[in-house]
Amino acid sequence: MIELAKKHGDGPTSLKSIAQTNSLSEHYLEQLVSPLRNAGLVKSIRGAYGGYVLGGQPEEITAGDIIRVLEGPISPVEVLEDEEPAKRELWIRIRDAVKDVLDSTTLEDLASYTDGEQEAYMFYI
Repeated sequence: MIELAKKHGDGPTSLKSIAQTNSLSEHYLEQLVSPLRNAGLVKSIRGAYGGYVLGGQPEEITAGDIIRVLEGPISPVEVLEDEEPAKRELWIRIRDAVKDVLDSTTLEDLASYTDGEQEAYMFYI
């Protein structure tokens, strides 16, 4: 998604080029792009010069949007109702803080953070 944000407005980008740039498996990216496409976060363009583009503007798509599509609801742990009130409150505050950061960080932000620093990100497969 960061690669697509960096190339926003330049036309479609192939998964093969993203895989090569980031030393990732193209097969892995194919698995990720399907739910992102279904959620409208990316669009596929067919044809000889096809590939993928963002489904919206980089400043409108947040890290939270992407994580929810790929991982589900944002929660570091499942907060149980019968948990000790102080612990329960702590976990709720942690969850809300993580959500706030993810929902206020856009793809535009992430793309600008990584300009020239591609090796700063580690992808876990």
